[in-house]
Amino acid sequence: MIETNLIQISEASKTASRKLATVDTRIIDVLLKNVADSILDRSTEIMEANQADIKAAHDLNLDDHMIDRLLLDKDRIQKISEGVISISRLPSPIGVEYESKVLKNGIELSQISVPLGVIGVIYESRPNVTVDISALCLKSNNAVILRGGKESINSNICLTNIIRDCLLKAELPAQSVQLIIDTDRKVIDSLLKMDKYIDFLIPRGGANLVNKVAAESRIPTVVGGIGVCHTFVDKSADLEMAHDIILNAKTQRPSVCNALDTVLIHSYIAPKFLPVLLQGFSDKKVEMRCDTRSLSIIGKTNNELIKKASTDDFRTEFLSLTAAIKVVDSVGDAIEHINNHGFGHSEAIITEDQSSAGKFVNEIDASAVFVNASTRFNDGGEFGLGAEVAISTGKTHARGPMGLKSLTSYKWIALGSGQIRAD
Repeated sequence: MIETNLIQISEASKTASRKLATVDTRIIDVLLKNVADSILDRSTEIMEANQADIKAAHDLNLDDHMIDRLLLDKDRIQKISEGVISISRLPSPIGVEYESKVLKNGIELSQISVPLGVIGVIYESRPNVTVDISALCLKSNNAVILRGGKESINSNICLTNIIRDCLLKAELPAQSVQLIIDTDRKVIDSLLKMDKYIDFLIPRGGANLVNKVAAESRIPTVVGGIGVCHTFVDKSADLEMAHDIILNAKTQRPSVCNALDTVLIHSYIAPKFLPVLLQGFSDKKVEMRCDTRSLSIIGKTNNELIKKASTDDFRTEFLSLTAAIKVVDSVGDAIEHINNHGFGHSEAIITEDQSSAGKFVNEIDASAVFVNASTRFNDGGEFGLGAEVAISTGKTHARGPMGLKSLTSYKWIALGSGQIRAD
């Protein structure tokens, strides 16, 4: 039954995608502006649906950070609407000529960007993602099939209905945006087999989801969303700057994938910087998992937030107010640790030494590398992409925040005048 329903949904998306592919960008932009307005106009409806999800989350004893990811209040709804407007103002990624030339035989050859077709997205928790992804897919003339988590099902249904209502008013197929409302995990197993209908699949969630999709999907996909993000404080670092950046990266929104997980500190400045960092983390109630060298510098303490780190702590995406701390002897040691323990997401160095900065940038293998800035900036909106459907840590098709360009492919167009191939 599950597979039958998915086939029906996928077939409808395929049909919608073919019509959507040729829709003028001006029509799409008006549609997105109407979506943005409707989200504000129906904010009370959205918050009521969201409160049902929040209540269910409390009943399931989800932690505060998970509940925060679910919450939609007036300010967040305003930001969602503004995000859609931002996407509408971006240039269309469709019909861009990447290359053109005239062959020796006279054929005029060009390479033109085109939509991918039907995009499937499996994601968890944050209902704002429903709107971000839908807006990006529509702006790039793609249809989308959404499969959110059960924890946000009521919010997702409400938001999807608003978008579909706007599609109908624009005389565009409502099936351009579809939400799978069946929250059974078996749905994912069936969705991964829909390669006949779905052109591209994006997993956006925890390690278990991403790894499952990577291993089992018949549909082309990307790998991403798993953090384990590091910040290295070099011996030349401005310590006040380092303190502020680290606290922002760890505590501003700890439950997201670009939040800081591990702090690496150069041994030269560790005795001076560690007390400053520990005070800042303690004020913010951050639990600190410290290696042996950092514990020896700290000395005896009654601070219950300070604990001895395990080996696994340095490969953990905490998604909470917890951070691992390690002392290293050089920028080279920091790079080696990051490349061995990270997942290629977001890495940062705090330094006043240009050679250290250059070495770090050149040798760190990650989707985004920051010098004297918070890892929290690895985000489609912050990078000027409007929003993102995911952050890819892979190296094919797309890397980093996946905006409009990442939702396109291309085709070759050859204009001839009767040419035939002789050999």
